[in-house]
Amino acid sequence: MDIQKLKVDTGRFGLDEVTEISFVRLVPATCALDLGDGSERGEYVSQDYILQRLGRPHRNIGLMYTYYPNDREWPARSSEAHPDMEVHGQWDYPYDDYFPYGGGIGGSLLAQPFEQMRDIRRHGQDVTLTLTTDCAITDEQISAIARDLRTFGRMRLRVNHECAGTWFTHNRRYSYQEIGDFFVRFAKIVKQEAPNVDMIFCSGIVTPDGKLPKEEEFREAYRIADVWSADKYFALHFGWPFDICEKGDRSFMAEKLSEYLSNVDKTVRRLTEIGDGRQRPFSASEFNIDGDVTGPVAQGESLLRFADYMEMERPDWQYSLSMYQFRDRGRLGLEMEDPNCPEVGIEQPLMEDYKKVLRRPFFQPGIEKTETVFRAVGPEDPEPPVNDWLPENLCNLGMRWGGAEDADGIEMKLTLEGMPVFFELACPKESNLMISVNDRWFYKRPGVTVIDAMPAFFGKDAKPVAEGDEIRILIFAPPADGENPETEEEDWATNYYTKLPELPRLRVRYEPCKMVE
Repeated sequence: MDIQKLKVDTGRFGLDEVTEISFVRLVPATCALDLGDGSERGEYVSQDYILQRLGRPHRNIGLMYTYYPNDREWPARSSEAHPDMEVHGQWDYPYDDYFPYGGGIGGSLLAQPFEQMRDIRRHGQDVTLTLTTDCAITDEQISAIARDLRTFGRMRLRVNHECAGTWFTHNRRYSYQEIGDFFVRFAKIVKQEAPNVDMIFCSGIVTPDGKLPKEEEFREAYRIADVWSADKYFALHFGWPFDICEKGDRSFMAEKLSEYLSNVDKTVRRLTEIGDGRQRPFSASEFNIDGDVTGPVAQGESLLRFADYMEMERPDWQYSLSMYQFRDRGRLGLEMEDPNCPEVGIEQPLMEDYKKVLRRPFFQPGIEKTETVFRAVGPEDPEPPVNDWLPENLCNLGMRWGGAEDADGIEMKLTLEGMPVFFELACPKESNLMISVNDRWFYKRPGVTVIDAMPAFFGKDAKPVAEGDEIRILIFAPPADGENPETEEEDWATNYYTKLPELPRLRVRYEPCKMVE
């Protein structure tokens, strides 16, 4: 028996409780939050699980892949191709030990990272793809990668990151000038083939002399980039997993919070000077405080102090940070991978502290009301409002998904009679929806009809409610299969359009069916 269909067929869902319906727009957060999901240190975790654990989506989800098609071992993962190789550091393998990129010439969009990218976009988030790649690949190979990404909306592509360093394969095989020239060549092709993709150039932080690392070699790369980035941790055990850091060791670092923002500020200002005077967004694409250095409890406390500092200082440049990462085999995750069962995560204290940051308005996207189409009569109203439509007659509503910082959706408001015992939404069966109830987000995939929203009230992170409180329900419609279908419209690559057949209907009850005596 289909319990989803049974529930809807009872006819006990309606819109009587709704007091206002408006069209709304999703707009950027003051400081956007992104999240890394999978790398050389951990596996990919499904977005359903992450959403249930954190209660809200992120702007971008970061994936990390590598592409060395000219190497003899390709497309095997480097560590799997050399299981008996003696290594003394994470980057000693012939090429970077990230997941192999399954696209490009001879590849398939059914491989990874594309299924993961679809998962991310279905859940109302954009993709940041980090790709370390051989600087010797041809223009044709770059074009094939760009064409792979055309249907994935407003995504970001970070090529050969941390390129001012010495540890990655691209730095061991090529000069800094060659790396910079390759990024420029790659970016020009992407801008032709996939203008929906923003290119991230990730180098380093300003040096004491006020210059950027390898400034001359990377000058044109800085100028062509859409986003500037640097991977900068407050504390990092960079010797992991080949040693255990102790006091006095040289395999870890830690930095003062004030110095971090001061250095990033100087970096952005210097980048603007050499970037034709035009400031780009700056993203800390890998950001955390390593629990191997601080211990797991102080790790989260440092994050909260940084969030406070950000809100007080409010830098005048576009800053965003990406928590690295959700689940980790070391102590750089909100969860630690269970060594007995890699599919299981062990929650770290950082998780609760990070959720506190997630709930701060400073780090959340905004909601702007564009038009109110229904408002119920209230006792204080001098005269009834004019409504062209009743809630139950609103149908085939236009929905636009431009991305996690730009989307058109619907807001419904209702006034509670108290703490709900049941709060469910019956939704159009084939719609793909992201729904917020009392500021907690839920995902509804096509085929599901009923969403139980009670975690928005009884969860330990839930916003308390009482009789007379007004709450809102937000509804957005990301692409159901995670991709933008190619159409004749000029904006098809950046905007996905669909229609909501009817509004979700509610079942709100304030008393149990019967108590057990």
